[in-house]
Amino acid sequence: MSDSPLLPAVSKFLRYLGVERQLSPITLLNYQRQLDAIIALASETGLKSWQQCDAAMVRAIAVRSRRNGLGPASLALRLSALRSFFDWMVGQGELPANPAKGISSPKAPRHLPKNIDVDDVNRLLDIDLNDPLAVRDRAMLEVMYGAGLRLSELVNLDIKHLDLESGEVWVMGKGSKERRLPIGRSAVTWIEHWLDLRGLFGAEEDALFLSKLGKRISARNVQKRFAEWGIRQGLHSHVNPHKLRHSFATHMLESSGDLRGVQELLGHANLSTTQIYTHLDFQHLASVYDAAHPRAKRGK
Repeated sequence: MSDSPLLPAVSKFLRYLGVERQLSPITLLNYQRQLDAIIALASETGLKSWQQCDAAMVRAIAVRSRRNGLGPASLALRLSALRSFFDWMVGQGELPANPAKGISSPKAPRHLPKNIDVDDVNRLLDIDLNDPLAVRDRAMLEVMYGAGLRLSELVNLDIKHLDLESGEVWVMGKGSKERRLPIGRSAVTWIEHWLDLRGLFGAEEDALFLSKLGKRISARNVQKRFAEWGIRQGLHSHVNPHKLRHSFATHMLESSGDLRGVQELLGHANLSTTQIYTHLDFQHLASVYDAAHPRAKRGK
């Protein structure tokens, strides 16, 4: 596929997403995987250039994807990536119109992600602090659950993003949207413990959380460490960063019932395309957090 005539335009599009749109590496990888699969399917039909692609070809790609076992949710993601690519091609003057624009995505069944109950979260956080990396992991777990961060937001935290006196962090979310979040006293305490030990792994990096080699910790490393701690602590379900984020949202909603406040804390612009939520000021968000989160109790 490396010599496909369809590849150069896709490579330019991915550079655009990375440089101009500044999408996260994880999002870029998802785009690349979907578009690589599309190129493979389109090449099987004999497509030599994107200018030859029409609505019938897009439907053929969708049908082939389904026959290859792709589920409705994954197919919707694939078609979304293709529509975004064609929109970019239209903007570049390479196509007169988007051939995927009229192709509807299949309705995917909605499954709520599983969350970890409060007792199991407390058990997960009560880890054996027998080495500095365990202290780091405790701090990461506390911040992830305490603020409901995305994995990319956690690994991209720098020391300068902390305001420990007020118990807040600044994060850069999707679409380069910055938000200020309360993290709770427990998370602040464990960040302070980690900062006392962080110098053991090098002090040149701006990153808050470092690997044992002194570099910014990778998303894959965080996923691996969280899963390992879940097993060590005897949790029956697999532990991953997204499940902790979902647990944050679930526990906050159960305690507060404030859907809009929780949505702002999570950094969601919309929960669906048909709903528009009003912007809430930070003081309200902080009060929602303090009143509802089981590990909040921020210092005054």
